[in-house]
Amino acid sequence: MSGVIKSLLPPKSKVGRPRADDRRILNGILYVLTSGCRWMDMPSEYGSYKTAWRRLKRWQDEGYGIFKALASIRGHEIVAVDSTTVEAKKGRACRI
Repeated sequence: MSGVIKSLLPPKSKVGRPRADDRRILNGILYVLTSGCRWMDMPSEYGSYKTAWRRLKRWQDEGYGIFKALASIRGHEIVAVDSTTVEAKKGRACRI
């Protein structure tokens, strides 16, 4: 994993259960964010979708700048992730 990103991740705990592989989980998070799929549709090769979602939420809540670092590595100031659009069928009720 790139030294820039590794330095932005929280330190590994010295006690308790070992944390799932950061690279694998980060790749899963990026897969979901770039593909627009649901978390539960994330391929299992990236680990548990629940772990990926919790890790993204925790990293955002705790202010880790992983995604800003990824954008700076690519040379972009702003990065946008677009989701897919689903066409609404005519004559059918929409549930919200």
